[in-house]
Amino acid sequence: MTTELTCRELVGLITDYLEGALPEPDARRFDSHLTGCDGCTTYLEQFRRTIGLAGRLEPADLDPAAESTLRSAFEDWKNGR
Repeated sequence: MTTELTCRELVGLITDYLEGALPEPDARRFDSHLTGCDGCTTYLEQFRRTIGLAGRLEPADLDPAAESTLRSAFEDWKNGR
């Protein structure tokens, strides 16, 4: 029996889902969760829009101070701070 995917699990799998890298059973669980969760459906659409917008940026478009702030925030998140 397959357990339902939680919102927290969906967030952790979203990149693999969008890249088509989830195993089929997990992709089905992901899709099933979306059918009953408006919050996660909205999150997925926001994620897609963000990727679409960010994909148009060139490295030179990012202010060096903003880049430093983003890198620091990412490192803090990665290290659990």
